[in-house]
Amino acid sequence: MEKQTFDPWAWGKNTNSVQAVEVKNVSATLYCSGQVALAANGTPSNADMRSQLLQTIANLEQLIHESGFACKNIVRLNVFTTSTQEFFTTCMDIYVPFLQRHQIQQATTLLEVKGLFANLTVELEATVVK
Repeated sequence: MEKQTFDPWAWGKNTNSVQAVEVKNVSATLYCSGQVALAANGTPSNADMRSQLLQTIANLEQLIHESGFACKNIVRLNVFTTSTQEFFTTCMDIYVPFLQRHQIQQATTLLEVKGLFANLTVELEATVVK
């Protein structure tokens, strides 16, 4: 697999993402459903957004790993949250290190939504290639 990223504007360096990702010679693509803070038994979290993001990331990492893919090959990562303000002010110190730890350079969309399943506050939806 070959991956090339594009970020033509200087401000893009501050977005924790890139503006576009091109992939060639892909042998497989994994389209992940939105992952949220659910326990292994399916119980939704009622914790704060920071705690939910930690569980959501752990769930996404587990799904990708058990599917035979690698987080470093996430090419699209959409973030759904009930409050972009809260996400930016309380969760970036969790989100950015997650991206850095896996050397993820992804196209992304951050969306504030009216609500998520079971009153959850954050959801991550990924596309991964190999």
